[in-house]
Amino acid sequence: MRYFWTFFWTFLLMQMMAYVVSSMTGVAYNFVTASILAVVATVLILILGEVVPDRTADGHH
Repeated sequence: MRYFWTFFWTFLLMQMMAYVVSSMTGVAYNFVTASILAVVATVLILILGEVVPDRTADGHH
């Protein structure tokens, strides 16, 4: 379920970011490009979440 929610929020935020940036730069908004970026960002976020150690569990006995 965490994979779904990670993709869901990443997809929404990347679409919003792509729309705002394209509007600010004066180029056309491209849904496909923003979707590809969302998938890439989701994969990177999930990999980063697995690689970074969980330090909260170290201090508890």
